[in-house]
Amino acid sequence: MPIVQRILSAFKAPRPAPLPEPDARLALGALMVRVAKSDESYRVEEIQKIDRILAHANDIGPIDAAKMRATCERLAAHAPDTETFAALIRETVPHEGRLDTLRALWQVLLADGLERPEEVSAIAATCAALGLTEADNAAARAAAAEG
Repeated sequence: MPIVQRILSAFKAPRPAPLPEPDARLALGALMVRVAKSDESYRVEEIQKIDRILAHANDIGPIDAAKMRATCERLAAHAPDTETFAALIRETVPHEGRLDTLRALWQVLLADGLERPEEVSAIAATCAALGLTEADNAAARAAAAEG
């Protein structure tokens, strides 16, 4: 191969790995990313909170949680709408698990100390899509605020 072609081929971006088929774990991560980004600001505190939630929920270490979050970021950017992710959780996770999902979303929203209307709206829409009530939403918010 001539040198010019080798140089030009070095500048071609490698094809990204295909996105995995979302399951409830990845759907939760993608929903957390979407809530965090819904105000057009993706803060370090939100990223750290997402990593901690993913690590705890999946019994994995911080490096694997960060890798999982990166996958969830790609899914959030390129995969179906929030309703589809929420439906995947609603159909495969029992009620208490869906409440845990809602609490996790509130933890991400509250992680940076700022409660923006876009984020609150994203959680309200997700709450409804998860088949949960306004009372569930209020309880999840209160639980997240407590710690």
